[in-house]
Amino acid sequence: MKKIKRFIFFVSQFVTIGLAAAFVILILRPELIQNIRPKVEIRQHATTTTEQEVTHSQTNAPFSYATAVKQASPSVVNIFTAKVVSRQPSSSDLLRHYFNGTKPKKSRIETSLGSGVIMTPQGHIITNNHVISGAAEIQVLLSDGRNALAKVVGTDPETDLAILKINLDNLPSITITDSDDLQVGDVVLAIGNPFGVGQTVTQGIVSATGRKRLGLNTFENFIQTDAAINPGNSGGALINPRGELIAINSAIFSKSGGSQGIGFAIPINLVRDVMTQIIEKGHVIRGWLGVRLRNIPVDLARSLSIPSPGGVLITGLLEEGPALAAGLEPGDILLSINDQTIYDVRTLLDEIAKQKPGNVIHLKGQREKKKFTLDVAVAQRPMMTYRNLRR
Repeated sequence: MKKIKRFIFFVSQFVTIGLAAAFVILILRPELIQNIRPKVEIRQHATTTTEQEVTHSQTNAPFSYATAVKQASPSVVNIFTAKVVSRQPSSSDLLRHYFNGTKPKKSRIETSLGSGVIMTPQGHIITNNHVISGAAEIQVLLSDGRNALAKVVGTDPETDLAILKINLDNLPSITITDSDDLQVGDVVLAIGNPFGVGQTVTQGIVSATGRKRLGLNTFENFIQTDAAINPGNSGGALINPRGELIAINSAIFSKSGGSQGIGFAIPINLVRDVMTQIIEKGHVIRGWLGVRLRNIPVDLARSLSIPSPGGVLITGLLEEGPALAAGLEPGDILLSINDQTIYDVRTLLDEIAKQKPGNVIHLKGQREKKKFTLDVAVAQRPMMTYRNLRR
């Protein structure tokens, strides 16, 4: 028992002396203890003048877009359309007619909804052509509660745009900006009437610019955004954080019918050009050759020694078209226009459309395996479907 007490006494003395020594070292030489502890290094980035400006700009970024929405939203309208849709009588309709002596109904009224943007104080409204196509009546509802019947000033199905007009006083026209200045990553807001729930604002960024070859319109130059765009948003506004209009919402890529983060809007520079031509001239004027085209298959390009990608194949010519009059033939391959390489059908169509009727374009091509050059006077593109094709 005495041995145990002595052992405990010895240990307690040792611990006491150790604690006292540690206390003295901590007071007199603290750096000795600090050198034993692991160091935590936090790297601070040296900010340059340019980065300081960026940082300052970011701290001034808006925490709310309420001001932009208040500026733009009064110009965004809801559009309600009604159209008469004919249908074939069903067997039940015919039986009911037989037994009751009533005439089977052959038509019904179909309603749809969309959005639009007031562009001028005079009441011109831009929307999508598919929103009002075939409508017997178009009703426009403003955010202040007023409503009016709209008349169609003109349409351009090839860009899916339509111009309406209403007659009301004190209309809040929207402010536009240059859509060519838009960059991927810019913040955007979509305003419209999705699913008919009322005016709604969604926020996102510009995902891409200059989207083409989507097969939505004849002439395409879409802005892609992940701001939620749903049925009913068509024809509505895509604005920047200053409340300025940059595009008209037009379509979505979706397997479910709802927004999946891939929406497309028509840039305001294209919209303004189409709207101005429709209001001032009654229609959009574009260049035209009167040809049916297709991209060249890879195997055909190889057999004809044509660099890929490049060139388009003429598959048909309109009897009254300038291309036929100039001497082009089905089977010809067009390689360049005004010394610019033709990469695909869309490239050629866009370049021809930019030309004013009467302009002469210089084409280079290949017939079988022989190269040729040809000058063609561009005509005005008619609103038509392809017919009377020479194949």
